[in-house]
Amino acid sequence: MNQPTPTLLYIDDDDALARLVERGLTRRGYRVIHAASGEEGLEHIRGAGAQDGIKGSIDVIALDQYMPGLDGLETLEQIMAIRDAPPVVFVTASQDSSIAVTALKAGAADYLVKDVKGDFIPLLHVAAEGALRQAELQRAREEAEAEVHASRDRYAALAAERELLLREVNHRVGNSLQIIASLLHLQASSAAQEEVKAALTNAMGRVAAVAQVHRRLYTSQDLKSVVLNQYLDSLLEDLRRSAEGNRMSRLTLKAEPIEIDPDRAVAVGIIVNELVMNAVKYAYPDGAGPIHVELTSQGEDLLLTIADDGVGDNVKADPRSTGMGQRIVAAMATKLDASVERDPTHSGTRIVLRFQRLPAPPGKANNAAAS
Repeated sequence: MNQPTPTLLYIDDDDALARLVERGLTRRGYRVIHAASGEEGLEHIRGAGAQDGIKGSIDVIALDQYMPGLDGLETLEQIMAIRDAPPVVFVTASQDSSIAVTALKAGAADYLVKDVKGDFIPLLHVAAEGALRQAELQRAREEAEAEVHASRDRYAALAAERELLLREVNHRVGNSLQIIASLLHLQASSAAQEEVKAALTNAMGRVAAVAQVHRRLYTSQDLKSVVLNQYLDSLLEDLRRSAEGNRMSRLTLKAEPIEIDPDRAVAVGIIVNELVMNAVKYAYPDGAGPIHVELTSQGEDLLLTIADDGVGDNVKADPRSTGMGQRIVAAMATKLDASVERDPTHSGTRIVLRFQRLPAPPGKANNAAAS
């Protein structure tokens, strides 16, 4: 594929030297246009020379310093103000290096000293080639930067859309789970048998624990974590309003503002629901009493305790109990990779769960499960 012929605009008031430049560069594959003044050169660059068929076709400029009217530095200043102006090679017969420095600072791509015989033309060709390569690299860099910015914008837009969709999903899931919890509550209220009422109430609490996480995610700025003290506060408020809420007037919470991922927050909520409901049923056979939920941090570990001041080990086994609550607590503790211990020094019942703030790596978790 043939490369297009590059066009050089030579701005110089010396017509004879301009003809030498045209002959020399034409042999080297250039098309040369001559402008006899800075003003004429600017007209060509701005497209005023459209009658010559050159509008928008100039690839590189060679600019002389000493000309009547606008001199080279003044012309260079105006060229640099033109959007997407071609690169400029500054050409002068002066040996004054300060002119070169001024031209380069003003935006010239290169600088060379000319002579009246045209011996500088090979150097002009090299300088023009270098200026064209430099301009091509600059365009490529700008295009790459523009693509990076565009990619970042697209990514930001996709991330914002994904976050909006996740919020909507959490909102819909939370609403659906809340409807299920409400239906369970209605069914429990109308149940005639106490064991059925208790089973439905327990199921309602488990569903509400999950629903609370989704409601938290929908209203939170961070979709990747749940603040446990706020979550547990709302969860316990749901328990107070449950069918057996009149026995929970002394339910208390002391929790630090700890953030964990939503999946582990669900496990924590279900454990709290099971152990609190268990304390409500069995800790105080003669009425209500205090039940304390506490969440603290110890380094990288979190400690969750549910305690009461009830009958403790003296509780009588309920023949209607299925052990479902204990199995659920054990399953959720496994999900948290948590240890579950009963405090033997506590007068009532005090269950202590210890687990890491961050989930264990998959390999470590699998090894622990295998052991």
